[in-house]
Amino acid sequence: MPTYEGVDFYRTDGLLSDEERAVRASVRGFVSERVIPLMPECFERARFPMELVPEMAALGLLGASLPEKYGCAGVNNVAYGLIMQELERGDSGIRSFASVQGALVMYPIHEWGSDAQKNRWLPLLARGEKVGCFGLTEPDFGSNPAGMLTRAERRGDAWVLNGAKMWITNGTIADVAVVWAKTSDGVMGFLVEKGTKGFSAPEQTMKMSLRASVTSELVLDNVEVPDGNRLPGAIGMKCPFACLTQARYGIAWGAVGSAMECFDIATRYAKERVQFSKPIAAYQLQQAKLADMLTEITKAQLLCIQLGRLKDQGEATPAQVSLAKRNNVAMALDVARSARTILGANGIMLEYHVIRHAMNMESVYTYEGTHDIHTLILGEEITGLKAYD
Repeated sequence: MPTYEGVDFYRTDGLLSDEERAVRASVRGFVSERVIPLMPECFERARFPMELVPEMAALGLLGASLPEKYGCAGVNNVAYGLIMQELERGDSGIRSFASVQGALVMYPIHEWGSDAQKNRWLPLLARGEKVGCFGLTEPDFGSNPAGMLTRAERRGDAWVLNGAKMWITNGTIADVAVVWAKTSDGVMGFLVEKGTKGFSAPEQTMKMSLRASVTSELVLDNVEVPDGNRLPGAIGMKCPFACLTQARYGIAWGAVGSAMECFDIATRYAKERVQFSKPIAAYQLQQAKLADMLTEITKAQLLCIQLGRLKDQGEATPAQVSLAKRNNVAMALDVARSARTILGANGIMLEYHVIRHAMNMESVYTYEGTHDIHTLILGEEITGLKAYD
C-alpha cells in the first residue's frame, strides 16, 4: 500500500507542541519504514520481531515518560500517547510490547521500587537489554483481580510464591516479571527473575489475534525470591490498579493509531478500485462509511489530547481514562470492520493490513479491562453505585 499521509481533519497538529510533533514524526517514520513491512509475515507466522527492540530502545520508546536519569526519554504524557498511537498504527503487538515494558514494568519499579531496584532495572529495560512482563490476571480472575489466588508467604529473609498468571504479554521472553500476590499484609508486588527455580513461562499459542505478540502463562511453584525483590512501596490493590490506568491511557491513544491506518488504507483503496466504470469512492454507500469513520476518529483524537493535557497537569482520573479506552477501542474495532468491507475480498488479505488490525482490536477490546467493565466503571462514576460487586 502507499505510504501513510495522516488523518487530521480538525487540524489537531495545532494543539501539539513542536517537541510533541517531532516525537510523533520520529516514531511515524520508524513504523512506516521498519514495522509495517514486517507485520504480514510476523502475523502469519505468529512471531514477535525481537530485532525491532534495540531500535525501539534507541528511539527512546521504552518507558518514554519516565525520568532521563534512568536512561528514559522523559517526554510528557501527550508525547507518550503519540508514541503509542504510532506504534499501534504498525501493530497492536508492537504497542503492547512497549506499553507493558513501560507502563506495567518500569512504572511500578519507578513508583514503588527501592533505589537499588530502580538503578538496576530501569536503565536495562530502557535500553531494551532486558524485557519485562506484568503478572496480575489469573486463569479464573481477570475482571476481578482482587480475587487472585496467587500467594506469597514470608520465610525468613525470603518470600515463597505459589500460583499462576494468564494472558501475560512478553511472559516467555521476559527477563523479569512484576508479579502481584496476596500476603498476610495485603497484595504486594515482587520482581521474579527468569531462571528462578520453580518459575516458568510457557507461551500460549493458537491465537487468532495479537499473533505478532508473545502471550504467556506464568507458573509459580514454590518460587523463592529474596526480600530485596519485593517492591517495598507496593502494598494493596491500588498499586496494580494504578499500573492498569497507565496502560489503559496508552491503549486509548494506540487504538486511534490503528483506526487512522485502517481509514487511510480504505480511503486510498476506494479511490483506486474501479467498479461499474468509476472508483467505488464515488458511490454513496462507501462515502457514508468513510464519513462515519473520519468523524469517530476525529472525536477520539480530541479526546486523547485533552486527556493527555489533564494527565500532564496531574488532574486525570481513572474514570476519564476508562472512558477513553472504552470509546476509542470500540471505535477502532468498528473502523477496522468497516474498512474491511470497503476492501471487499482484499480486506481479508494480510498484505492490505486491515484484517490484522480488526483481529487485534478484538483482543484490545477485552484486555486491560473489558469494554463492559469500563462501562460499569463509568456507571459507578455517574451514579456513585457499584454494579459489579
